Amino acid sequence: PDYGNPGDEVSFADGFPMLLITEASLNDLNTRLEHPVSMRRFRPNLVVDGDRPYAEDNWHRIRIGEVEFEGVKNCSRCIFTTIDPDTGIKNPATEPLRTLSQYRRRPEGGVYFGQNLIPRSGGKVRVGDKIELIDP
Repeated sequence: PDYGNPGDEVSFADGFPMLLITEASLNDLNTRLEHPVSMRRFRPNLVVDGDRPYAEDNWHRIRIGEVEFEGVKNCSRCIFTTIDPDTGIKNPATEPLRTLSQYRRRPEGGVYFGQNLIPRSGGKVRVGDKIELIDP
């Protein structure tokens, strides 16, 4: 595989089992949008409060609660982010993807928002658990 390790298995996921986004990243994006969007647009499994915007881009190995996660790649965003999860209607201006592409596009292609994770240990994650950066 291009990311992760040989033998990694994923079920019912778009490519990775977990997606983490910080509230700070969403707040930064929303300051750039005419109409703010909710976190639901990005469908993360884990939403983290605090830290600076886009800090998650560089988290390689973290622990939340009892579970250790490997940050395998930043999440390349698609057109689904332009669909309102409450109405099912696509934003005619292709927001928030259009705005993200202005400052989160990589030279090799793709617009990135969030960090894809693979759990490397079992255990429980609870609301309020602290994040420990093992390999920042």
